[in-house]
Amino acid sequence: MILALDVGNTNICIGCFQDGKILFTGRMSTDHSKTADEYAIGFNSIIRLYGHHAADVEGSIISSVVPPLNRILKDAVKRLTGTVPLQIGPGLKTGLNILLDNPGQMGADLVVDAVAAIHQYPKPLIIIDMGTATTVSVVDRESRYQGGLILPGVKISQDTLTGRTSQLPRISLEAPAHVIGKNTIDCMKSGAIFGNAAMLDGLIDRIEEEIGEKATVVATGGLAECIIPNCRREVHYDPDLLLKGLMIIYEKNVGR
Repeated sequence: MILALDVGNTNICIGCFQDGKILFTGRMSTDHSKTADEYAIGFNSIIRLYGHHAADVEGSIISSVVPPLNRILKDAVKRLTGTVPLQIGPGLKTGLNILLDNPGQMGADLVVDAVAAIHQYPKPLIIIDMGTATTVSVVDRESRYQGGLILPGVKISQDTLTGRTSQLPRISLEAPAHVIGKNTIDCMKSGAIFGNAAMLDGLIDRIEEEIGEKATVVATGGLAECIIPNCRREVHYDPDLLLKGLMIIYEKNVGR
């Protein structure tokens, strides 16, 4: 059994895979104040919650966009499982050809998403990851990473809206019955859900116009489930895309 961690700015997605199959996925909050021991206890609790045991972990891999936590999380995994985790970054084989001005600036999550999407879906690809930030990646027919976009995430936008206004409350992210809201809550929900869906539809149109052909669109991330069903374009929702990518990269480097 292999332990995989996707460390984001808001949440850490925890999963285990074995023989090419994801056994489970769970989430815990990203907390800069926690020690390695506290993270180890949290990881152990989630593994046990899904009916597995840390003693069965034979290897581990981490994708992180939170560099200050990298050492702490590596220590936590080592204490819990006795394994030294692979870290997505320079020196690790991914098979991805990155055509950016500075490939070293590319986020680990974008690398892993692209590796998984190339392995599973027809190219060219538009990959949308909706987390703390919303990222859009473009991969061409030759499996080359061409670049993309970075946007404020849905929750960040909503938190800024409510934090900077006196009369707008916090809302849950669920689609209202109509685009045209009749009260403040529904107006805000419509803006958050339909506004972001329409933005993604428009971006997909512009990207396809720029690359000169239709693309397969894949979405993942904690907030995609709220937004993607309201897009007019066909978008494949894949909540486990990043864990699938970690599994592929682990196998590339360990040869399992």
